[in-house]
Amino acid sequence: MASFTISSARKGVCQWTPRQNKLFEEALVVYSKDTPDKWHNIAHAVGGGKTADDVKRYYELLLEDLNQIESGQVPFPVYMSSSGRGNVSMAYEEHRLKHLKL
Repeated sequence: MASFTISSARKGVCQWTPRQNKLFEEALVVYSKDTPDKWHNIAHAVGGGKTADDVKRYYELLLEDLNQIESGQVPFPVYMSSSGRGNVSMAYEEHRLKHLKL
């Protein structure tokens, strides 16, 4: 199974599989900020040898990524439309589809 890191350009971040990422997300729902040993419990839920420090750092990196996205420091990706014309504005697509008689 392929693995990835959040903000993959960052050095020193251990690898996380998609499964571990899902387990991490689910554990965040279960263990609130008031849970004793929150990070230890999340590390146990994620498994794969992750430590409390690993999961806490992963969480901190996610928060950093979110802050960068919300502050506009991360550009929106350009997606190809299904027609292959590149980044077609949604307003144009809606206008075009409105006039189709399907």
